[in-house]
Amino acid sequence: MESPPGLRHQSDTMEGESFYSLTPESILASVEAAGLPVTGRCLQRNSLENRVYEVEIDIESENKSERFRIAKFYRPGRWTREQILEEHQFISDLRAQEIPCAPPIALPGGSTLGKTESGIFFSLFERVGGRQLDELGGTEREQLGRLLARVHNVGAASKSVHRIKLNEETYGLQNLDYLLESESIPEHMEERYAQLVEDICEHTANLREELSAPNEFLPALEEIRLHGDCHGGNILWSNAGPFLIDFDDMVSGPPVQDLWLLASDSEELEAIVNGYEQMRTFDRRSLKLVEHLRALRYIHFSAWIARRWEDPSFPGAFPAFGTEQYWATQIDDLVEQLERIETTQSPFSD
Repeated sequence: MESPPGLRHQSDTMEGESFYSLTPESILASVEAAGLPVTGRCLQRNSLENRVYEVEIDIESENKSERFRIAKFYRPGRWTREQILEEHQFISDLRAQEIPCAPPIALPGGSTLGKTESGIFFSLFERVGGRQLDELGGTEREQLGRLLARVHNVGAASKSVHRIKLNEETYGLQNLDYLLESESIPEHMEERYAQLVEDICEHTANLREELSAPNEFLPALEEIRLHGDCHGGNILWSNAGPFLIDFDDMVSGPPVQDLWLLASDSEELEAIVNGYEQMRTFDRRSLKLVEHLRALRYIHFSAWIARRWEDPSFPGAFPAFGTEQYWATQIDDLVEQLERIETTQSPFSD
């Protein structure tokens, strides 16, 4: 498939080429090199960012979870070794507090992070069973709130050194710079899109500054370790309740980031916050940030596609990307977000 008009690509590295052409043989070889005998059965899971496989281990067991491991091969150039290990440390910290999540497995030598012969980072995770729920009631949302409060109690216990901070610079202006430099946006639409992003980022910076200034009555807005991409697809449910998967987008940021994606209106968010406040204090002032965070997510998503356009799986997944229709929709969405931000008309902050 042809690239979007004007889109320039970064040169593919050897690791990138190997990542795009990972084969079942190379996957199984990496798992066996990590000390686990395999049967040869290897099923690819749905993941665009990384390459994720369910690999059957050659052991005698009636328990399916024991007979399978999840092999995750990280996209080259996205995270450094230190950043990935901080993700693993966060998960280990959660497990130490008996918070349900899938932990990475120690490889030979003790690290949870390995490297293929072609230089691709990979990890193995325990397989966990569960299902996604299409609809959630008030009870389930309160359960989610309590779970996230426990996660955030752990997230606040220590700082992330290497992971990025979620703010207007990292999710907004840096992404805008890339979209302009890569010529991803049709030329006659660049100015309008850029002005919207800059206005949104200015509002976000001003609000964060306001919320981050402590006084004698109110503390500064927290920035803690977060899941970062806490939507319904990253939550599985078992008889014991919900648990989180896929911490690949772990960031440092305001706790509200892990809540707003799980709600479509103020009533649903209120149920989550009510559950949260049973286990942890929630700064309700941060609800003012929701529409800013939503806008930054739109910008980040477009740049995410642009940065990965050389990956053969992306043109098929996003066929409209780079077209005038795509960017017209993005501009309309940002116009709506800017109006919400400027008038504080948010379904979450009524």
